[in-house]
Amino acid sequence: MNLDARSLVRIKSERRFFRMLDGWELIIIGIVAIVIIMWGPAKIPEFARAIGRAKGEFANAQKEFMDAANTQTTATATVGVGAAPKLAQTIKTKDEILLETAQRLGISTDGKTRDEISNEISVKVKLLSAP
Repeated sequence: MNLDARSLVRIKSERRFFRMLDGWELIIIGIVAIVIIMWGPAKIPEFARAIGRAKGEFANAQKEFMDAANTQTTATATVGVGAAPKLAQTIKTKDEILLETAQRLGISTDGKTRDEISNEISVKVKLLSAP
């Protein structure tokens, strides 16, 4: 068997390549090869499209969430300035809603904690809804 210099260089570079690959890389390459064999080359583009669609939906949901968060932050900032009175009426904190509900039910809130007010609201609602 007579090997020329080019063949020796190619063989040495191939050996270096496989030595660089650890166990995990070889496992991943093996899994990819098995997937290609099992599903065939025709299914791979469909799988890639499905992954792309899922990634796109995730990106859209993330963008919507960030836009909503930015809108909420901007709305809160403008409410403090007093530039948007209608917006100030629609944005209320949990405490404001709790106090407003207590006042509508005729419950005194002076010197009471949130939990005490909430419990009194629950009791009052149960009493009002009882036959």
